[in-house]
Amino acid sequence: MSSERAAVSHLGFSRSGLEWFSSLPACLLLLAVVLFSTSSDIHNQMLRGGEQLWSGYYKLRVDPVQPTCDPNRDIDAAVAEEMAADAETDDPMAALLGAEEKDPADVRLAIERAVADCREAHQNFENLSEQLTPGVKAYRAIELFIADLIAFGLESQRFILVILVMLCAVTATLTRHHIAMRAMETRLDYTVSHTLQTIANAMLLGSSAIFRQSSLGSDTAVSSEELLLHNFWIIGFACLTLASLYRLFRVPDDLEEGGSLNKAFLAVPLYTVMCLISGTYFALIGHASGIGIYLGKMMELSDMFLNVGLYVWVGMMLKQTRLATLVFNVFRPWRMPPEMLAVVAVLVAAVPTAYTGASGIFVIAAGAVIYSELRAAGARRHLALAATAMSGSLGVVLRPCLLVVVIAYLNREVTTDELFGWGIWVFVLTATMFAIVALSVNRQSEFNLAPSAEAFPAMTQALKPLIPYVLVIAAVVLFYRLALDVSMDEFSAPRLLPVIMLAILVYEHVSLKNRSGKASGEINHQGLERSLRGATNDTTAEIGALLLLLGLSVSIGGVIERAHLMEAFPQSFDSAWSAMLLMVVILVILGMIMDAFGAVILVTATVATIAYSSGIHPIHFWMVTLVAFELGYLSPPVALNHLLTRQVVGEAEVLAAQQETGTFYQRHERIIMPLIAMGISLVLVAFIPLIFYA
Repeated sequence: MSSERAAVSHLGFSRSGLEWFSSLPACLLLLAVVLFSTSSDIHNQMLRGGEQLWSGYYKLRVDPVQPTCDPNRDIDAAVAEEMAADAETDDPMAALLGAEEKDPADVRLAIERAVADCREAHQNFENLSEQLTPGVKAYRAIELFIADLIAFGLESQRFILVILVMLCAVTATLTRHHIAMRAMETRLDYTVSHTLQTIANAMLLGSSAIFRQSSLGSDTAVSSEELLLHNFWIIGFACLTLASLYRLFRVPDDLEEGGSLNKAFLAVPLYTVMCLISGTYFALIGHASGIGIYLGKMMELSDMFLNVGLYVWVGMMLKQTRLATLVFNVFRPWRMPPEMLAVVAVLVAAVPTAYTGASGIFVIAAGAVIYSELRAAGARRHLALAATAMSGSLGVVLRPCLLVVVIAYLNREVTTDELFGWGIWVFVLTATMFAIVALSVNRQSEFNLAPSAEAFPAMTQALKPLIPYVLVIAAVVLFYRLALDVSMDEFSAPRLLPVIMLAILVYEHVSLKNRSGKASGEINHQGLERSLRGATNDTTAEIGALLLLLGLSVSIGGVIERAHLMEAFPQSFDSAWSAMLLMVVILVILGMIMDAFGAVILVTATVATIAYSSGIHPIHFWMVTLVAFELGYLSPPVALNHLLTRQVVGEAEVLAAQQETGTFYQRHERIIMPLIAMGISLVLVAFIPLIFYA
């Protein structure tokens, strides 16, 4: 028996080469980001604690320097010396203007003051020296260490981001995890996709190398830190190019023979398409370093992109827990019809969506559970796919969504409080629209809910397993609040949420390690190490796919900016109504082709100024932007949220849905239903407020 346990233990902690290469370093980098950000809170509390323990602690943070002046100076002798020196001074102007004699009283007064200051300085030195007890020195050593840690963390943020992006991008390439319009099914799909990926990665490598040389050849001096950053980009893209070459010649055996060239192009990752477009454009205008420059701009917002990585990690850890299943268990006793359960799922998903930073991250984290639960409740495939794709769409306007924080950071015209305040009303509207569409259009079920006398006891029983999770979350939040004076908000969420999820994984490890089975929300819990490893494995691939896509979205934004496409439109409109109509069209298109964070950066630099000058209120404009983006993520031809849904539920389920028969609406419900709900919401959000202020 002991040998079997040893074998199991060994198996549990064994790692593949790819895990050693990417997952473990990525986990350590993400933990480092959390540590550096938390150390700032710890340092603030230590400064406050130091002042409470030793009044004037700020003076004790450095060793006092003994004054060099003489506190026992002979004042009479000093006055005489000063007067004698003044008499001996040979001033050529004195003959013309007349000599000005010093008043001995004034000289004495000045020397007395200097001596008094000197004695005070010596006294302060003695007092500080006496206060520097071993306890103070030990406390100071820890406080200064944390201060140095913070400084190191701030200086290393950009390097952490580059290493994280490159490790994860290589992992996404090796695991075939980049986001594309369709999966690779045939050998032709594979060859075309990886050939173009290799070309795109070579473009990235070449652009970064040219950017480095142009920086060295410019009049502006390049610091050693900037040069090292350039080298990191070049090494990273070289590794990414080699990874795509390796994949190109290592064709998997599970692919079908043949294939269609048109379909093959749809299997090309979106980041590759963006890279080829932007790289070709910059090369044609004689600006080959363009992609490298715009990727370098990621460094200006390195904290934001690292937060995106943390939110992805949080989402993947959520995926490893049984929280989603337990929440569905609460509603299961009511025996809701599939349409109502779909509405409930989308509404409940809004809260974790807000805490995972963006809609796509939540779809990746919990989409598979939502789809399987809806299917188990009898939902048709199209309805389940539509609800899964929309599960991350409603919560992006709720606190503490990272996207809203980025908008407020880039636009001084709005604040997070204003955006989140109006976001609640937008959430109510979009939720209502989805409920109306889901419960009316193509409803095929009767509303025969279970009797309340039967459902309430079972629901109460299903709530009990959630109590420990609530207590764990409350404990972490209270610890940060009481120990570090940090409240849970949009600014602290990126560093609190990973700690909360790690605490939940520890709780499940302790409480479930001896339990098994999948009934009623139970799972075969594999322990803390395996859960964290599984979450990090998923995280690396997702970070590689999302951040590379985000970076190239910024590059596409640069193409739009340099091509002066926005100049084709008026820079202001006489009517806010006509301006809003144009804004809606542009914003939906941007949402269709760009990642949310990259699109926000572009909109801030271009469209936003046109909207403001045309009389559209900034808060109103950004509410419209968020809804328009979500509509774009649900709109063909790209429909990013649908692509992510396909990725988490499996290609087979999507293909099975496409084979279903019925009316045109029924055959395309997964696309049409979200478009109707979000489309109507967008029209209402965009134009109704204009009635009151335009």
